Amino acid sequence: MHFSRSALLGAFATSASAFEAPMGTFSVNHFIQADALVIGRMDPIVSPGVASGHVHAVQGGNGFALSMTNQQANSSSTCTTAYLTGDKSNYWTPALYFQDPTTKKLEAVEFDYMNVYYFFDKVDADDKIIAFPPGLRILTGDPSLRSPPVTPELITDYSDGPVIQPVQWGCPRVDTSTPLYEADSDGLHGYGIGSKVMLAQGVGFSDKNCDGLYSPMLAEITMPSCWNSATDPSLVTADNPQGYKYLDTFTNKGTMVYPTKGVCPTGFSKVPRMFYEVYWQTTKFASRWTPGQKSQPFVLANGDPTGYSLHADFIAGWDTEVLQNIIDNCNTGDRATDTCPGVTSNPAGTKCNVTNAIPEDLGTTTPLDQLPGNNPIPTAWGIAPSGATAANDSSSAAPMATFSSAAASSSAPAPTSAPIGSSLAVGVVAATASSASASTITASSSSPSTTGSSVASGWSYSGCYQDGNTASTRVLTGITFANVGAVSNTNCVAYCAQAGYSMAGTEYGGQCFCGNSLSTSTKLADSSCATACEGDASQTCGGSWSLSVYSNAAPKVKRAEGHLRRHLQRVNSV
Repeated sequence: MHFSRSALLGAFATSASAFEAPMGTFSVNHFIQADALVIGRMDPIVSPGVASGHVHAVQGGNGFALSMTNQQANSSSTCTTAYLTGDKSNYWTPALYFQDPTTKKLEAVEFDYMNVYYFFDKVDADDKIIAFPPGLRILTGDPSLRSPPVTPELITDYSDGPVIQPVQWGCPRVDTSTPLYEADSDGLHGYGIGSKVMLAQGVGFSDKNCDGLYSPMLAEITMPSCWNSATDPSLVTADNPQGYKYLDTFTNKGTMVYPTKGVCPTGFSKVPRMFYEVYWQTTKFASRWTPGQKSQPFVLANGDPTGYSLHADFIAGWDTEVLQNIIDNCNTGDRATDTCPGVTSNPAGTKCNVTNAIPEDLGTTTPLDQLPGNNPIPTAWGIAPSGATAANDSSSAAPMATFSSAAASSSAPAPTSAPIGSSLAVGVVAATASSASASTITASSSSPSTTGSSVASGWSYSGCYQDGNTASTRVLTGITFANVGAVSNTNCVAYCAQAGYSMAGTEYGGQCFCGNSLSTSTKLADSSCATACEGDASQTCGGSWSLSVYSNAAPKVKRAEGHLRRHLQRVNSV
């Protein structure tokens, strides 16, 4: 059974660096089999009912499917890969591939193991932590990120910094005489940036071979622990008997947030803080590439060769009484949740799997010419834009992981800082569907522009439009979350045009959507689409639940009667 002591210490450090949590306890949720529940292009949160954009490795209950109701993970599962029979939740992350440096062929890296640490971070004896309600969806990380985050250190509490940084890569090694990442790395030239706190961790892939005993390369992700538990009687259904407003959302904005000094915003409930460890058998490829050359051969299933876009998903399927008992009465540490009192464990040798609902060649036996889902891989990592500050710049007045902030209180407001995954360096070289060669995107110090964005010939800005905040209410549905690298209006339009669509939309600075018409939507003032694009800070790419829409014809808006219920707000259809 694999277990990373250094990762555990790092996870503790994220909760102790800015505040003390003397009441905090934890336990590790282990999984009973080495292989995953299923590996495939399945994601019932972001892409319900259809093939997801990239391959995921999934653990947990066999109720996992392309679409899932709130009760399904628990009620439809007849087995689980978790040691505890009471946990039929599902946990998943993007799969990993090896790209042969000579042939450029792609081979699936074997999924090795997963641990999920459950931290119960009480700031005092009266601090209440509740079990996940059935069907709660949690996500973190930014699948579109291709440039370094603001810091290589984990930031999972707003007292540590204004921007959350929830992911790292771990790389245990036998020979540690050379640093895992070069001290002067800017994270933009073939490998990532090392942590100054945990020397076996960093952001982005390292160019070293991870050959530690029983511990190959591992992904590390910390999930948010503050849940907006507001209810609405009009939302009561058999699948949502409490009428929770924010149970089905597929994004964390307004639903799941990270705490400030361990305190959740007013109106939010504290749930367990989960820390994922996902191991990949990268050692099997050690003889086929040369470490230490400022390049590395691994790529995430979404086409990311940097590792910056690491992300994770979760659907709750716990027996809530079992989990609440663990929260209130168990502090087993690394001895695992199955040693807690009053729980039932799966017998040794239990096997639990699900058939991949998207049958296709995943590269497990025969090398592939392209990734499943046809995700393009950038040909280079790019260079920092003029005037940008590298994430490891030691000239900053304060260390990246010790930003000052106001003291938290029980009425701490919901954070309003930049979205998860925001980065300082936006000059990553991104491959687009419209060009066989990569193009460098640089930032500008001038005010961002929506209407002035340079886009493909024949295309023009159509306006700012309200977007839906569930997969079923998105207004551009041809391609959702198009993989264009660091998003700008320019490369989103180019991607959609090449894919044969007549409309493109960008949202919240880093998301790209394609389609041929807008489903039910409302036109908004341009001021609602004022978020600077990750790939070109001189452009604006939508806003929170609002799309900067471009088209090569006048936008077609389908009219519909009635009232659309949103997770975060309600808007009238037109």
